[in-house]
Amino acid sequence: METAFPQTAAAGNAARVEELASDPRVARALDWLAKNVAWVNDEQVHITEIPAPSFLESARAVYLRKLLSCCGLRVRTDDVGDVIAERPGEVAGNVVLVTAHLDTVFPPGTDVKVRRNANRMAAPGISDNSTGLVALVAVARALNEGKIKTRMTLVFAADVGEEGEGNLRGMRKLVENYGDRLRYVIALDGASTDHVTAAAVASRRVEISVLGPGGHSWSDFGVPNPIHALSRGLARFVKVRVSSEPRTTFNVGAIEGGTSVNSIPDRATIKVDLRSESEGELDHLEAALREAIQAGVDEEMAAARDRGITGREPNGKLEIKLRVLGLRPAGELAETLRSLLPCARPIAIWAIARTASDLPPTPISRSRLASRQFPSAQADAPGEPIHSASGTTLRAVSSACNAFCSLCWASPVWN
Repeated sequence: METAFPQTAAAGNAARVEELASDPRVARALDWLAKNVAWVNDEQVHITEIPAPSFLESARAVYLRKLLSCCGLRVRTDDVGDVIAERPGEVAGNVVLVTAHLDTVFPPGTDVKVRRNANRMAAPGISDNSTGLVALVAVARALNEGKIKTRMTLVFAADVGEEGEGNLRGMRKLVENYGDRLRYVIALDGASTDHVTAAAVASRRVEISVLGPGGHSWSDFGVPNPIHALSRGLARFVKVRVSSEPRTTFNVGAIEGGTSVNSIPDRATIKVDLRSESEGELDHLEAALREAIQAGVDEEMAAARDRGITGREPNGKLEIKLRVLGLRPAGELAETLRSLLPCARPIAIWAIARTASDLPPTPISRSRLASRQFPSAQADAPGEPIHSASGTTLRAVSSACNAFCSLCWASPVWN
């Protein structure tokens, strides 16, 4: 769920924003960000061109470790592959965790070379999540350049296994390791500049397989076919009506089975993604999926009986197997934390505008400046992972600014 920033901050918070903006340490840090747009852009390109499919993030992790080490941080890698850089504060027992995931949705062998055409750059993963990774490093650099000391310990982590079947294994390990020391967590993901995600959507990802006896398409015709059974079940499932409030979605993302056109497969498999803002709606949707697949299998078995195949039992039976690929719970920020978001926004917008040398002078007291001035990023999809070159750079810098300002307001952080 994405929470838009209000147009104005409350009067009391506005005064605190002005005080923060006038802090010389904050000004030094933001100045560094404003003056190093080219560096941010170059590093984003470099990160993008290091392939990092889920479970194969190690090469990119090595490079992120090098970048974070150059920020004067103590860097290590945990046993699942997360790159962790700690910036000690006065209170070691309190931690603010800032993360960006290393992996991309694109499979091994994808061409990740960044292509430049006039003022545009294109590459798979340039937004999700090279933007977040370079913003992570930029924030660490800005804090160092601003000589800012903090009360809480800051942990910058490039985590593994966020996408697909990674099931958040990197984030789970970080939460496990830091446990009750965690006070705040800020995740940098993608290129958005005009909202902060304040609520997590619950998701369940499952793999369903139907197993059967298999056979020859001619001599064994009528034997129950796993692909037929799954097709019958899916035809039922995709007709299920889902809630629009709370929003609920489903997607059959992969289907496979069989070995040749003239053989009855002995196995067929689907992978399904279920999401909802409500755990209750997710329960209903998962139940509907299970019921639909079972009904599909029952229909296929009935068809086999009609063809006189049941005499081959037990070899004529179909079996359903379900494997959970990922479980992600729902959650949302407390209202007390939500109220801090619009306070930090004007500072971030101020920094963003300072980097936008190609933009006309514009009043920046309104939080929607970024969404007016910068075109929306295109989705990272094969064939069209295209972003404006200036927009991509500014989005990375502004992501860094947003994270920086969120740290400012993770009270009591600043010394």
